[in-house]
Amino acid sequence: MIGVLVVDDQQLVRMGLRMLFGEAPDIEVLGEAENGAEGVRLAGLLAPDVILMDLRMPGTDGITATRRIVAARPGARVVALTTFDDDEHLYPALEAGACGFLVKDTPPPELLDGVRRAAEGRAVFSRTALDRIVTRAVGTATAPGPAATDADLAALTPREREVLGLVSAGLSNQEIAERLYLGITTVKTHVANLMGKTGRDNRIRLAVLAVRAGLAHDHG
Repeated sequence: MIGVLVVDDQQLVRMGLRMLFGEAPDIEVLGEAENGAEGVRLAGLLAPDVILMDLRMPGTDGITATRRIVAARPGARVVALTTFDDDEHLYPALEAGACGFLVKDTPPPELLDGVRRAAEGRAVFSRTALDRIVTRAVGTATAPGPAATDADLAALTPREREVLGLVSAGLSNQEIAERLYLGITTVKTHVANLMGKTGRDNRIRLAVLAVRAGLAHDHG
């Protein structure tokens, strides 16, 4: 069971998320907080697997709360859940230690999948956020991970290249499975193989590799 802490100053948002997670057999809401300070306190008390963190709240904001939670528990999985899908919120959240960034209008199935992926230790991003991260990484000398080389790509099978392109579009494993008519376990194996063969240890670095190698897909 995945334990979740919801931190948001809007009661309707908290109620909606509790109702959504209440329908998932593998997710349980351990607690709710209406501000960042309460979120920090409950994160220490409840030790949730995933913390959904609003960023704009009165008093202690979500960025400050995320920084304090991660400082106290370096393994904490904080996912920013915000209305504001822009760099002004994205990068401060990541710098504070968030493992993901989702917008509040994310479709419920994708939000549930995001919580599950965060609990598994993976990064979770809305597609627009992932686009901006990849674009910024590719355009700077300090992009995460080494540049693409022929050796990186030579070891990949045609199917792995196809999966790599879809990872670059921000698709989840489930979405890739549906797109390619594969089982979810098969897709997970392909993604693990991609990380092992290329030395990229997360989906962002795989996406950067895909862009540099000309394998990136659009979202269509």
